[in-house]
Amino acid sequence: MVRRKKSRFERFFSLNQHRKRWGARRHIVADPDLAAMRDRIIEAGEPVQTHGSEKSLDLHLANLRREFSGQAELLFHHASLIVLIRREVRLAENIAQFEGLWAQEAEFLCPHLNLRWLISAADTLADHARDPQARSIAMMASLLGNTVKIGESDRYIHGAEALTPLPERIEGLQAGMVPLFDGLSVFKAGTDDMLRNMYWRLEPYFATGPAGMIFKTIYDRMQIHDTAFARLRALHHRDRTSWWESRET
Repeated sequence: MVRRKKSRFERFFSLNQHRKRWGARRHIVADPDLAAMRDRIIEAGEPVQTHGSEKSLDLHLANLRREFSGQAELLFHHASLIVLIRREVRLAENIAQFEGLWAQEAEFLCPHLNLRWLISAADTLADHARDPQARSIAMMASLLGNTVKIGESDRYIHGAEALTPLPERIEGLQAGMVPLFDGLSVFKAGTDDMLRNMYWRLEPYFATGPAGMIFKTIYDRMQIHDTAFARLRALHHRDRTSWWESRET
């Protein structure tokens, strides 16, 4: 059984939650100069990716700042807002600032954030965006990113990343349907139009505000990194059923 999420009332009386917010006042930027942050580069030594969350907000943000060493300060500001929102620090104020940041800087953030932070941005909008449509699109973006992550994790755990395609199976797919489970069948590598049709359905959502831009960026990255999308793309030969843009993404 999935564990129940604590209510806001329960979180308010949680000592652990309050500990995670101690010292938050020092990290709130009331009126950030986004243009200046975009131009300033963080110099904090060799970058080290954070993993997990420190109880101490000061320590967690110090580690996070080092993760963005060599990158624009705006990217660290974006990550800091996500941390403050997740720890429910001045929630309404920081949500408004987060949405304002994306409204103003989406063109910069999308190409410069890695998938980890794009998915985190999508999660934050899915939880808190004031527009229900933006929440829905952000949830689709998060679902896409995390589902691919699960698939690639399963592939790694089973040692399947070293496997190569079997030509006889690819050829056999064109001759007939190969069942998977519960009515699903194997994607016909090389010719199938399923992903092309899915792309067409997604296009209107890609064009809808910052959440759509995040969704499109995550989708495009999945076509070029080592994912099932990219591996099937390498086997595809029917141009009219391609599901990626012809330009490099």
